[in-house]
Amino acid sequence: MSKINLKELYKTDKDFLNDLDKLSKDIKEYSKYENKLFSSGKFLYEFLEFDTNISKRLESLHIYAHVNNDLDLDNTKYQEYYGMVMNLYHSYMELSSYVIPEILSHSYKEFLSLLDSYPRLSEYKLNIKRVFRDKKLVLSKKEEKLITYLTSTYNKPEEISEMLINTDLNYGTIRDEKGKDVLLTNSNYSTYLESGNRDIRKDAFNALYDEISSHSNTFASVFSTNVINDNKVAKLRKFKSARDLSLYHNEVDPKIYDSLIKGVHDNLKIFYKYYDFKQKVLGLKEFHLYDAPASITSSYDKKYSYEDAKNIVLDSLSIMGKDYISVLSKAFNNSWIDSEICKTKRSGAYCTCAYATHPYVVTSFEGKLNDVSTIAHELGHAMHYYYAMTNNTYQDYNYSIFVAEVASQVNEVILTDYLLKKSNDIEEKKYLLDQMLNRYKATIIRQTMFAEFEDLVHNAEYNGTILTKDYLTNEYYKLNKLYFGKNVTVDEKIKYECFRIPHFYYNFYVYQYATGYIAALKIANDLINGKKGALEGYLKFLKLGSTLDPVKSLKVAGVDIEDENLYGEVFGLFSKRLKELMKLYE
Repeated sequence: MSKINLKELYKTDKDFLNDLDKLSKDIKEYSKYENKLFSSGKFLYEFLEFDTNISKRLESLHIYAHVNNDLDLDNTKYQEYYGMVMNLYHSYMELSSYVIPEILSHSYKEFLSLLDSYPRLSEYKLNIKRVFRDKKLVLSKKEEKLITYLTSTYNKPEEISEMLINTDLNYGTIRDEKGKDVLLTNSNYSTYLESGNRDIRKDAFNALYDEISSHSNTFASVFSTNVINDNKVAKLRKFKSARDLSLYHNEVDPKIYDSLIKGVHDNLKIFYKYYDFKQKVLGLKEFHLYDAPASITSSYDKKYSYEDAKNIVLDSLSIMGKDYISVLSKAFNNSWIDSEICKTKRSGAYCTCAYATHPYVVTSFEGKLNDVSTIAHELGHAMHYYYAMTNNTYQDYNYSIFVAEVASQVNEVILTDYLLKKSNDIEEKKYLLDQMLNRYKATIIRQTMFAEFEDLVHNAEYNGTILTKDYLTNEYYKLNKLYFGKNVTVDEKIKYECFRIPHFYYNFYVYQYATGYIAALKIANDLINGKKGALEGYLKFLKLGSTLDPVKSLKVAGVDIEDENLYGEVFGLFSKRLKELMKLYE
């Protein structure tokens, strides 16, 4: 196992607190720049350097408090530290709220004139250009300040839902494979849902959603508050929908969102065929939702040590070249990763990055193939961050959310292909193919269903519908029936899953998992097949940061995400793998 090391950010908590205190004083200097930003090129550059320095330090403070808090949600000290950082962040937002309106009170032509007089401003040219792109969104200084004052409340639904799901709710106990009573948590739920024992899957499913349903009125209130927040901001910014505002920020045409939903709808029958096959192999009279994650190879239950995972990930990704592998080795050997299991650790896995140091990965390694895949996935994020930060300035390194899931999923696809080619065990091949097909379901089908639900409820609320508990759960249930098909028994309790999905408390994120995986499949298959120029194009893509818009950056990697033919190619790959799996069973 690996324990993360945050001492490169701050050697001690005291150092963290000292920097927090100093930064709380330094941000007050924003006032001395107000109404003077365009007084000269040199002065504007001085301000932008000051602003960048504040942002870098705030990023380091945030990651130190945030990661420490996630490693132990019961540790009140780090809860307090995280709260202190967020308070500082909101003060920073309030004190700097004049900046964008003041810049936009001028013209881009005026900025270019200042640039001519002070060439060092070219370091910020892309940043300022993006600011002027958003000119139509920005309100008056007074209005922007009012919105900023309210920003601290916008994240509350996410915080409340996380505390409910991960800490406050009691899911009780279930019997495991050994007949032992075990505590069910949101974190270990997926483990029991993948069990070869149907009773365990069913018990875990019922226990989890019984507990969530008993708090459904609270969840509905929190959920609807988040949607209302999104829509109010969209209205203030004069957008027709919260979705359009979110996609505008990401420089993504709404047609891509609609094409995704249509592309998946058009190919759902392929997945119905997969569920029918799985039901037959499992020998079930009825195929329930809790049967979908079950392995069809009950005799195969391979375990991996953390060292195994490290070696497999490094070997499988060797097709990326020596430099890529060298950095990956550094991530494993220099404590960039926390893989330890702890009851009070935040569930799930993620990667974050501090420009001052390097990326950090938080996960919980339990020894299953999925855990190996998760490490490969999160290290894909880490490599994307690493290449972006080492090839760009701070203001240009943070790539668009739209491409954020591409590098991670490229790694997953390559890993699975590697394991399939290495294996001589038919049961292992069955397992790997089934996992690959499940990933399609989880990443393309499931996330697209989430995206459709998110769009549906935001539009409903925008147009006056009250988002009651019954409305939310019934609409979610209908979508499950559509996406799983008539041959699957869609258990009614699944309607409460809509309250459990953390990304529903963000703002239009989930569709990017699906589009990202579609792009990743194209890139990974080009890399696996040794397509000429594929590796060079992909590494160049990783180094772009935000220097190109996300759709153009994907074209550098060889993917035209606006091409509807991509869906045929992706679902064609699914059909090919399904046929391979069915042939093994014949």
